[in-house]
Amino acid sequence: MEKRAYGKTDMQVSVLGFGGAEIGFEGATPAQVEKLLNDALDSGLNVIDTAECYANSEELIGQTVASRRDDYFLFTKCGHASGFDLPNWDPKLLELSIDRSLRRLRTDYVDVIHLHTCSEETLRRGEAIEVLQRAKEKGKTRYIGYSGDHTDALYAVRTGAFDSLMTSVNVADQEAIELTLPEAAARGMGVIVKRPIANFAWRYDAKPDNAYHQDYWQRLQKLDYEALRSKDERSVGTALRFALAVPGVHTAIVGTKNPERWRTNAALLDEGPLPEETYRSIRERWKEAAEPDWIGLE
Repeated sequence: MEKRAYGKTDMQVSVLGFGGAEIGFEGATPAQVEKLLNDALDSGLNVIDTAECYANSEELIGQTVASRRDDYFLFTKCGHASGFDLPNWDPKLLELSIDRSLRRLRTDYVDVIHLHTCSEETLRRGEAIEVLQRAKEKGKTRYIGYSGDHTDALYAVRTGAFDSLMTSVNVADQEAIELTLPEAAARGMGVIVKRPIANFAWRYDAKPDNAYHQDYWQRLQKLDYEALRSKDERSVGTALRFALAVPGVHTAIVGTKNPERWRTNAALLDEGPLPEETYRSIRERWKEAAEPDWIGLE
């Protein structure tokens, strides 16, 4: 699998990474996760991303692949209380959350800790950033990052405090391509893309019941990309390859609890880079049809 230098860090990351939300929220068993992650690692994936608020995702990752810690780069997030009786973004909460994540993941350090979707107002106070900087100084994380979108992400990038940016980029979510990614590239930040296949929302013939998919579905009805009309695996490959073709993107995380989904996604990338003509047509259609309020979505 293709690997890319992750900004100015010393990491060479696989272009396809694993997102740990689904294994927590969808009740994956340790046996499922063990098979999924070991198969992925054996096939060349080396990025695993999770968060403090993804149910038992961190525990599942720690239980199943902590013994292979040298085989992957491990990212997690902090910011939401998720069981602690403290306000979100409280400095003490962040310290406790980071230590809990390390215990859950059964490791002494992670490669990146991202602040999880905090606002510009919170960032401006500086305390949250300082907690991450101290964690880096103590060796609990090698790099620090920000996970979020829209103008909050732009402010985070412009602080110059972060090594890494996690943000939404896909066929239905392209604000970051002009708003934040050029700024991140200018500062040598690593960029990890979340929701790179837009939840495959175009597969639905009617508005989906899942609220997490509805905004993208509505956008895609208007965008009506010719490249996605087939609603098949090939269209998923087009969407995934689009996200990875965006300048400044280093890796894209896809979440699943199904080992076959991982293999399918990896195979879709075997077709090689997205043709420039297809990339250009998707960008041009976005510029024609996107509404002013189509900001980056968490």
